[in-house]
Amino acid sequence: MSKQTVRFPDEVVESVESHVSDEEFTSMSEFHRFAIEHLLCQLDTEYEPVIQEYDEIERSTVYTGEAAASQGVGRADERGEFLQTAGRVRQYALRGDIETAYDLIDNRYEPSSPMAMFLDLIVRGAAGIHSSADNHPSLHSE
Repeated sequence: MSKQTVRFPDEVVESVESHVSDEEFTSMSEFHRFAIEHLLCQLDTEYEPVIQEYDEIERSTVYTGEAAASQGVGRADERGEFLQTAGRVRQYALRGDIETAYDLIDNRYEPSSPMAMFLDLIVRGAAGIHSSADNHPSLHSE
């Protein structure tokens, strides 16, 4: 296994730590490995995950099927659509058009869906927002 060093905004690290402390993942490394493998599976339908616990982690952490629809995940569920949305949201945030970025998120996902929460982190990171002082309601979800 090779070792990589990646820098994340403190807010992202805190969010990952909360999932580890809630015992959804055994360690931060497991979270990172799973996240990367999951994204690779989304990008390449022929990609086979390498980590042994992938299927078990996916079943316990990723919304699928009917559970996804009830969580608002199924509204923008075509393969690749989420990644296109993420790219567009990031573009808006980098260009300083935060409100349009949030409008796009709000129009595609329920505020409590994992996708919306992840996209909020993208906006915060791209826009350099490091606290919840922003006035957009999706930054203050429960």
